[in-house]
Amino acid sequence: MSKSKFALASALALTFTPTTPLGARAEPPGDPTAVTDDSGKWRDKNGDPTYKVSADGTVDWYTYSGFRRYHSDCHVCHGPDGEGSSYAPALADKLKTIAYAEFYGIVVSGKKDLGAGNEKVMPAFAENKNVMCYLDDIYIYLRARAQDAIPRGRPPKHADKPAAFDEAETKCMGE
Repeated sequence: MSKSKFALASALALTFTPTTPLGARAEPPGDPTAVTDDSGKWRDKNGDPTYKVSADGTVDWYTYSGFRRYHSDCHVCHGPDGEGSSYAPALADKLKTIAYAEFYGIVVSGKKDLGAGNEKVMPAFAENKNVMCYLDDIYIYLRARAQDAIPRGRPPKHADKPAAFDEAETKCMGE
């Protein structure tokens, strides 16, 4: 990895650091109930990013942003709405069994599943700001899909974009 690529990956990791260590195999994601509001980004009891859906179906901004970012960068391989394809697994199913730290590690480092003539390779996205700057959002969206908290398709109603989102986006994108 070149110095500039390493610097970018390091800077992104410092900006968007998971709350669970990456080294150990993560436990299942646990209860997705939103417990704390971190400037518009909801977190569960473990501090992991999660979704919040109001009784009228309004989703929080980060779930909506995750929908947009997922369909910008992930759906080509993983299918619309996280439902999978012949090319890559259904992430809406995967997020039922893997926690945030494992998801984060896979996206950053990539993954290879080789064997039985079924070779699947996910590239590392550590250097892709369009993924890394919105990784929490993508996770939140897929977590909501995994729990059937939101239906397939674009969420019809969403909360307003919090100022903290703009600040983090500007910092991460280097604008």
